[in-house]
Amino acid sequence: MASMEVVEVDERLLWESEEPISENGGDGPYTGDGSVDIKGNPILKHHTGNWKACFFILGTEFCERLAYFGIEKNLVTFLTTKLHEGNVSAARNVTTWEGTCNLLPLVGAVLADSYWGRYWTIAAFLAVYLVGMVILTLTASVSALTPPACVGFVCSEAISAHVLSFLGLYLIALGSGGIRPCVSLFGADQFDDTNPLEKVKRGSFFNWLSFSGSFGSFISATYVVWVQDSYGWGLGFGICALSMGLAVGSFFLGSVFYRFQQPRGSPLTRVCQVIVASLRKWNIDIPHNGSLLYELPGETSAIKGSRKLEHTAEFKFFDKAATTSNTDDKCKNLHNPWRLCTVTQVEELKIVLRMLPILAAGIIFYAANAQVSSMFLEQGMFLDKSIGSFNIPPASLSTFVVISILIWIPIYDIILEPSARRFTGKERGFSHLQRIGIGLFISILSMVAAALVEGKRLEIAKAVGLEHQEVPVPMSILWQIPQYFLIGAAEVFTIIGHVEFFYDQSPDAMRSLCTALYLVTVSLGNYLSSLVLSILTSITTQGGKPGWIPDNLNEGHLDYFFWFIAGLSFLNLLVFVYCAMRYQYKQAF
Repeated sequence: MASMEVVEVDERLLWESEEPISENGGDGPYTGDGSVDIKGNPILKHHTGNWKACFFILGTEFCERLAYFGIEKNLVTFLTTKLHEGNVSAARNVTTWEGTCNLLPLVGAVLADSYWGRYWTIAAFLAVYLVGMVILTLTASVSALTPPACVGFVCSEAISAHVLSFLGLYLIALGSGGIRPCVSLFGADQFDDTNPLEKVKRGSFFNWLSFSGSFGSFISATYVVWVQDSYGWGLGFGICALSMGLAVGSFFLGSVFYRFQQPRGSPLTRVCQVIVASLRKWNIDIPHNGSLLYELPGETSAIKGSRKLEHTAEFKFFDKAATTSNTDDKCKNLHNPWRLCTVTQVEELKIVLRMLPILAAGIIFYAANAQVSSMFLEQGMFLDKSIGSFNIPPASLSTFVVISILIWIPIYDIILEPSARRFTGKERGFSHLQRIGIGLFISILSMVAAALVEGKRLEIAKAVGLEHQEVPVPMSILWQIPQYFLIGAAEVFTIIGHVEFFYDQSPDAMRSLCTALYLVTVSLGNYLSSLVLSILTSITTQGGKPGWIPDNLNEGHLDYFFWFIAGLSFLNLLVFVYCAMRYQYKQAF
C-alpha cells in the first residue's frame, strides 16, 4: 500500500502524458506510423503486426535469454573447473565479459537506426550469436580442444582451448549486444503508434516480453545449470546452442507478418550537426516567436520516415541551430545541416537531454540490484542453509527474483493496469514515469528488508556467542526470500517502465540508440556498486577496525551497508520525482 503513495501525487506533477483511450482513429487499411513491408511498400495493418507477429518475437526472446543465461550463470565455474583458471582471473574475465555484453548494444543501436533497420540488424547479429554458441560448445565437447584433467594440484593450460573459448564468448557478447537494443523495439514496431488501441496492446507486449525472457532465465538457472554440473559442459552448452538455433528459426518464421521501420540516418551525426550549427551562431539572437525558426513546410520531415517535433522552450541555446541568418540566405545554407538545422532536428537533441535524468535514475537502481549477486549471497553464507537434510546454496535464492517477476507480470497486466485505467482514464493505467517511480520505491523496501534481516542475524550471533567466529548463525536462510522477491517486483515496474518510456519518448529515428544508452546504465550501476563498496570499506576500516564488511560478517555491520544503499536509493527517488515533475513530453505530428 505504501508504494502506491507515489502515484497519488497531484495529477499535474508529471506523471500524465497519455491521452484517454479513443475508440476512433486508425481506421484506414494502412498503418499510420510509416511502417512498410520488407520491400519498402506501405503495409496493410490487418494482415500484419500485432500479436500475430509478436508471438514469434516472444519465442525468440525466450530462447535467446535461455541460451545467454545458460552461459552467464555458470561461466565462472566453467573457467575455473574446465579451463583451470584461478578464482581472481576467472572473476575478472567474467566481469569483463559481462561489461562488454552491456556496452556493445551501442553498436547494434547505431547500425539499426542509421543503416540496416532493426530487422536486418537482429538477423545479422543472431547469426554471429549462433556461431559463438557453436564454437563454445565445441571447445567444451571435443577432447582435443580442452585442457587435460588436473593431476593432483597440478593443472596444465591449453592455449588453444582458451583462445577458442574466448572467441566463442566474445562472439556471443557481440551477438547479444547487437540484438538487445533492437528486439524489444522491433516488437513494439508491430503496433501502430498512431492507433490508440494498438498502443495499449504495445504496453502489454513489453510486459510479456519481460515474462518470456525471465522464464528463459528461470529454466537456465534451474535445469541448464544442473545439466552442466551433472552431465558435463558439452551437453550443457549444447542445450544453449540448440536454444539459440530455435531463436533464429522463430525470428525468421515470423518475417511475413512483420512491420518494418526504415532506417533514418545516423542520429549521432544529426546531434553533432545541431551542436556545431549552434556554436557557429553563438552570437545570433533567437527569434521570440518559435514559428520563425527553420522547418520544412508541410508534413515532410527532414529526417526520412520520422514525424516532425513541435518546438519547446527548453535548452534555448540550441535553437540557434534553427535560426536563419542573413548569411544563410546569401550562402544558400538551407541545405547544409552543419550550418542550419530544422526544428525537428534540434528537438531530437533536446529530447535526449531531457531524458538524461530519467536515465541516470536507473544507475542507482542497478547499483541496488547488484547486491543480489554480491552482498545478498555473502549474507546467505552466514545463515543456516539447512532444511532438514537438504542444504540450500545461497546463489539458488536468486531464483526468487525470477519467480517474483513471473508472478508480478500477469498481476500487473491482468489486474493492476486495467484497474488503474478505470480511475485514470489513461491507456496504460499508470504513466511510464509513475511505473518507474513505484519500482524505485519497492527497490528501497528490498534494501530495508535486507538490513532488517542482517540486524536480526547479528543480534542472534551476539546472543549465542558467535560474534567472533566465522560460522553461520542459527537463523534460516529463508528469511532472505522477501528481499529477493521485492527486487523482482521492482524490476517489473522500473525496468519495463524504462523500456516503455524510452520507446515512447525517444525521437522516431533514435529509438534504438536511446534504448542502448539505457542498457549502458546496467554497467554503470554495477561499477557504482563496486565504487561505493570500495569507498565505504576504506573509510570504515581506518584505525584497524574490522569495517562494515569484513571476511567474518559476524564481526561487521553489513546491515549498515544495506541501510546506506536504501538511503542512497531514497535520495535517488526524490531526485527522480523532482525531474519527473518537470519533464516535458515530446509532441510529434
